[in-house]
Amino acid sequence: MQLQDLRPGWRTDFILHRYGAEVVSRATHLVVRTPANPTFYWGNCLILPAAPRDEDLALWLARFDADIARDQPASTHVAIGVDAPYDGQPYPSWRAAGFEVVTTTMLRLQPGQLALPARPVRDPVVFRKLDLASESEALIELEMTHTQDFEPEGYRLFRRRQHQRHHAMQRDGLMQWFGLWCDGTLAATCGLMREGAEPGVSGRFQYVTTHADWRRRGLCTALIHAVSEFGFTQWRLADLYMAADPDDVAIGIYRSLGYRDIGSGFALQRNAPQDRLA
Repeated sequence: MQLQDLRPGWRTDFILHRYGAEVVSRATHLVVRTPANPTFYWGNCLILPAAPRDEDLALWLARFDADIARDQPASTHVAIGVDAPYDGQPYPSWRAAGFEVVTTTMLRLQPGQLALPARPVRDPVVFRKLDLASESEALIELEMTHTQDFEPEGYRLFRRRQHQRHHAMQRDGLMQWFGLWCDGTLAATCGLMREGAEPGVSGRFQYVTTHADWRRRGLCTALIHAVSEFGFTQWRLADLYMAADPDDVAIGIYRSLGYRDIGSGFALQRNAPQDRLA
């Protein structure tokens, strides 16, 4: 399998993987390893061109072990992405082994399609770029309000390592991180990365997050609109991509701003033992 064969959703993930990841092309799949951040699930994963069969569980567990876990003992999760739409296969053997099926909708926005927010933000806000060299800890504190089923201290370390990587990308002009402040609180953030510094390349959103105490106030809508505008006016991007959970309320926000569905994909994920807290 070759990187150029991937559809936009997975392909734009590789903007990030250029920084610190090892990418190996196998006949049947792509291997992504990030030795500096072994607990990053989707930086230590396999990507398949088509859905595996339920009876192939042992095969893909063995391949994940050979390609990733054997040389990275800290990678105790299993993450297998599929570059194809989910066909509803129940995967009983995989689910019995602790896997969940994660579906994703890919959205795209092109110049001229960005719509204004339907309603203004109710609170006074300040929108600006973050300096990851000095403000990453404040960013991590916001992200820690969304640990979900992940062990908190391990998750904090994972995010800190990620932002070190993001900072390197920021220095090279391929990533920018943005925030909205309300009453002095960092209330909403996201990253934007691009395939290159020249005009006409694609951009990809990263980790859109709203503080749990500041939801339902229009902050996410205002942030995505401002960052999208930045992407087209400052970076002169040809298009912007956003990956979203099809069942999450945020996908409605992206669509309301003009983002259009262009496809879907799915993944099979088994959390590391320390992250199975539910």
